[in-house]
Amino acid sequence: MTAPEGAALAGRVALITGASSGIGAAAARVFARQGAVVVLTARREDKLRDLADELRAEGAEASHRTLDVRDTEEVRRTVEFAVERYGRLDAAFNNAGVALPRTPMHLIDDADYERVTETNVRGVWNCLRHEITAMLETGGGSIVNTSSVGGLVASSTAAPYIASKHAVIGLTKAAAVEYAPHRIRVNAIAPGLTRSEMIDDWFAKSPENEARAYRSAPQARAADPAEVAEAAAWLCSDRASFVTGATLTVDGGRTAW
Repeated sequence: MTAPEGAALAGRVALITGASSGIGAAAARVFARQGAVVVLTARREDKLRDLADELRAEGAEASHRTLDVRDTEEVRRTVEFAVERYGRLDAAFNNAGVALPRTPMHLIDDADYERVTETNVRGVWNCLRHEITAMLETGGGSIVNTSSVGGLVASSTAAPYIASKHAVIGLTKAAAVEYAPHRIRVNAIAPGLTRSEMIDDWFAKSPENEARAYRSAPQARAADPAEVAEAAAWLCSDRASFVTGATLTVDGGRTAW
């Protein structure tokens, strides 16, 4: 995989969490195609290994590490691995997250609440702290956090997920303001309905939910994961040099009506 001349991420070292499937795996391919050196992380080592092998076979520079973003020491070691191996960290896409099927709030138990918030909020918190530490050493960088349309409106998911994705936007704004003087940009994306293993399984079990979901946005379809990954890649590049503290919706118009 040879990046075209003038590729947006040429020579950048980028860390991607949640890279074993969906938007994260698509981001690995998009970032590599745009010239980035990619460090891929997730909890499923076999899928990470296969994806890294695929990218290297196409000429990209890629490595992988298993990572549970809830563990701050694992995150620290992963960021240190990227810096030790490649000399710096220029970009990060904090995409790891978990969802929860829509369930009435009074029926959700503490374990489900904690699983969602620990991954989606503490996970982003852990990543931000260690990524920023690395970027301060080399004069700046760009970070993108995955929120959701559920971080903007009450979508058709459970309350803990909605709360967690609102929190991601809050962390994004706080970090963007605090580290702008240090040339670190921090933004979020808010994807709408996007094809994934979970969504495909949900649609297979319930075709009526698929039809209902498609009616929820003007484009009347789900995004391909690469469409969302392209937005993250743009925010990580110098082409978005005056964008920080923003939340970019990638939702087919879902939040426009």
